[in-house]
Amino acid sequence: MDARKHLPLNALRAFEAVGRLGRMTLAANELGVTHAAISRKIRQLESLLGVKLLSGPKNRLGLTEAGRTLVGLLAPAFNQIEAAVCAVVDKEAGIVNVSCLATFMMRWLIPRLYQFNSTHELVEVRLSASDQPISFERELYDIAIRVDDHRLPEGAHVTKLFPELVGPVVSPMLLQGSDLAQPADLGELPLLCSKTRPQAWQAWAYHLKTRVPGQPAKMFEHIYFMLEAATAGLGACIAPWPLVIDDIAAGRLVAPFGFAPSGLNYVAARKGNRSRKAEEFCEWLAQEAKSTPVPS
Repeated sequence: MDARKHLPLNALRAFEAVGRLGRMTLAANELGVTHAAISRKIRQLESLLGVKLLSGPKNRLGLTEAGRTLVGLLAPAFNQIEAAVCAVVDKEAGIVNVSCLATFMMRWLIPRLYQFNSTHELVEVRLSASDQPISFERELYDIAIRVDDHRLPEGAHVTKLFPELVGPVVSPMLLQGSDLAQPADLGELPLLCSKTRPQAWQAWAYHLKTRVPGQPAKMFEHIYFMLEAATAGLGACIAPWPLVIDDIAAGRLVAPFGFAPSGLNYVAARKGNRSRKAEEFCEWLAQEAKSTPVPS
């Protein structure tokens, strides 16, 4: 079992897929084999290791303690193998894998991505949404776009995109008949917030040295849902400028009291492997950020 030539790679791959996806049928579909083939590989692996990896009835199999331990080790190992293959293949394929904050991706990056595609036709940008700390050693990303209060990978090349400015935004239809002369008047409107930034109103009020206009009436699971609710006229919310720039330009939202620095920055962290494609994408990001108008 110590020699690499005895490693049952196909069986390990089948088991990792079952552990990750939770069902043999899904694992079989992912690997392009039959349910019976997956079941056979796992039985072979259990026999070889001398431990049970799965338990329970056939229609509700679960991982044993040994199975959970093995899956936890196999998942990053297969990610590293895939990363090693991609490092070779991507030189020809022109692929840049980008991990990005979900709302920033939807509201700022994707609406501008066509400009990069038009000048880099041979480069494919693959986007994945995440707000978790990134590890270039364990994950398959070339670039991670984050706010710099996140822990950034050691040794990464970090490109600052722009400072985060935040302020209250509201749909014009909700302002009809309202007179917002000062920030405290926002208390006349329903206040929205998100679980990802539950203290947004307090932080904004602190930076402006004013009082919070009231308690949020509605809490949303994600900032994207909160912004959609504000656009639909359900209330006012604190929003980062880059996420609402297009809505304000189109008149879907207004910012009655402008925006103030939050003290954070949007950044692009790049793996330090000198990938020219990743460098070009970061250079384009920086140029787009520079051309993004900043509210006065």
